[in-house]
Amino acid sequence: MVCLNRRSFLLAGSAAAGSPSDRVNVAVVGLRGRGREHIEIFGSQPGSRVAAVCDVDQAQTERAVQLAEKVQGARPKTFQDIRKLLEDKEVDAISIATCNHWHALATIWACQAGKDVYVEKPASHNIFEGRKMVEAARKYNRIVQVGMQSRTTAHKIPAIELLRQGAIGKLYMAKGLCFKRRPSIGKSPDGPVPPGVNYDLWLGPAPMRPFNPNRFHYNWHWFWDTGNGDIGNQGVHEMDICRWGLGKNTLPKNVFSTGGKYVYDDDQETPNTQLATFEYDDCLLVFEVRGLLTGGESSIHWDGRNFIGNLFFGSEGFMSVDAWGFQIYLGEKRELAQEMKAVEPRIWETTPHIENFLKALRSRRHTDLTADILEGHLSAALCHMANTSYRLGRKLAFDPAKERFVGDAEANALVTRKYRAPYVVPEKV
Repeated sequence: MVCLNRRSFLLAGSAAAGSPSDRVNVAVVGLRGRGREHIEIFGSQPGSRVAAVCDVDQAQTERAVQLAEKVQGARPKTFQDIRKLLEDKEVDAISIATCNHWHALATIWACQAGKDVYVEKPASHNIFEGRKMVEAARKYNRIVQVGMQSRTTAHKIPAIELLRQGAIGKLYMAKGLCFKRRPSIGKSPDGPVPPGVNYDLWLGPAPMRPFNPNRFHYNWHWFWDTGNGDIGNQGVHEMDICRWGLGKNTLPKNVFSTGGKYVYDDDQETPNTQLATFEYDDCLLVFEVRGLLTGGESSIHWDGRNFIGNLFFGSEGFMSVDAWGFQIYLGEKRELAQEMKAVEPRIWETTPHIENFLKALRSRRHTDLTADILEGHLSAALCHMANTSYRLGRKLAFDPAKERFVGDAEANALVTRKYRAPYVVPEKV
């Protein structure tokens, strides 16, 4: 393990919190939408500064440097290869906003290099990766926070606590809604790699294939090699809230998911309509994705384009939770019994989540995190279980202790993937 005396000294006390000598040096990896927001937050926090940026696309790196200089008044170092970045002894932590298929390997490499990690959701690209991320975090005593911001959202914390206290009676079902409007991505032929892009690095663990612009910026979400569809994109946030509200710290015993890619004739591989049902011993977790035009459900708010939120059902009533707040309805007449409105309705409230990460860096206790890597792994695994059932077209039995499907070699082949050397997530971290 890398010696961390310098970091321990910097983070041990808070007497000079926010002074230049006390700031955490953060490197942001992946520099488009979410990465740029990471730069703005880490660069403006008194307890951190953006010491480096890293992206396979030189154009994104140049934009990120300009943003970092504007935010913090200092120019960060630049890297194209994360392996070179992780050799930098001045970097204390990395913030990962890459494509999903890079999350696990970047996190494991960072832990092995003695860096703490903030990694965007979903934690992993498959179930195997998530468990290896947990093992690496624990083995190297690293703080690893997953970007599931709802765990640090002011009105969602008391909502979950009320469920724990029995506010709607005994829970029998939780439902997550990802009714997020997605236009068709169309079709695009293969073409040349854009100048300044290291395509081999971008693919990383994924199979080599010709460059296609429709598989690149953002649209990589809709291809199995690099993404997990909307259930693992927007949906993993609501999936996590479902599991959090139900108080489930293991995976379910059965999953069945169905759906399809309807209406559009385009390049997308993942479904734009998907329904997943997970069976625990005493309750159900249900999740639905709708990317096409749709109405809403119950009291989940419409933001002018989408319906995104959660519903919890109990023996005495039900609760709705979304970016606008939460409401509890009780009795046969479904009367409003309690509610709390968000101060400012925002799905992406990242700043408190990063503040929680920085706090845990100082305490060196992963239990101080609101979305530790174990939580991120379990919630992402639910998405992967659903996608496995969807892709195979059948109900699957699952062993939560082994994190394997029961008696199904075809399903277990999708628990992991064939990695492209040298970008291999190791069995032993």
